[in-house]
Formats: sequence, C-alpha cells, structure tokens
Amino acid sequence: SVTPKGRNLLMGNLIVHWLLSALSLVIVAHLIPGFEVNGIAAALIASIVIGLVNATVGFVLKILTLPLTLLTFGLFLFVINALMLELAAYFVPGFAVRGFFSAFFGAILLSLVSTLLRYLLRI
Repeated sequence: SVTPKGRNLLMGNLIVHWLLSALSLVIVAHLIPGFEVNGIAAALIASIVIGLVNATVGFVLKILTLPLTLLTFGLFLFVINALMLELAAYFVPGFAVRGFFSAFFGAILLSLVSTLLRYLLRI
C-alpha cells in the first residue's frame, strides 16, 4: 500500500516529468524547422498526447517491428518515434510536424533534450 506521502511524491514526480516534456517540445520547436508548438498550452497537451500515443500505438508498433529494430541496432526506433510525433500532431491543435524529416530529427533531438533536462534536474 502506498502512503499518502508516497502518493504525493509520485504525483509531484509525474507533474515534473509532464512539465519537462512540454519544455522539451518547446525547445525542439525552436531548433527544428517544421516542428511547431504554438504556446505552452499546446506543448502541455501535446506531451500528454505523445505519451498516450507512445503507450498504445507506439507500443504495438515497437513489438511488431522488433526484428527490424534489432537489425538496425535500435535506430529504427527513431522512425517509429517520428511516426508517433506525426500522429500526435494530427490530434493536437497548435502542435504541428511538417514532414517526415522534421519528425525524425525532432524525435532524436526531443529524446536528447528530455534526457539532458532530466539529468540536469537529477530526476
């Protein structure tokens, strides 16, 4: 059983991760042409949708393409992540990914920026 203090810590951690994901999206939007986020509200919603898309469709695609992912030493995961970004952009007003290459390089940079932010904040 989780104590109330543990539950609050877990919820606080979840909110911090959500905010860092949104911040990562905003940073990537400033660096990658064709990767657009119109405001913090769009970034917050997009980060939730990206998480949901990755947890559902992305999970299934990663399982189905596991042999290809192994053959490419994991690099094919960036293709899947790019497709998931494009799918999320379809559902979120104010978040747009214009073209596969913007999605592909956006996925790579998003992964790096997110990891760097979490490292800097020791999360």
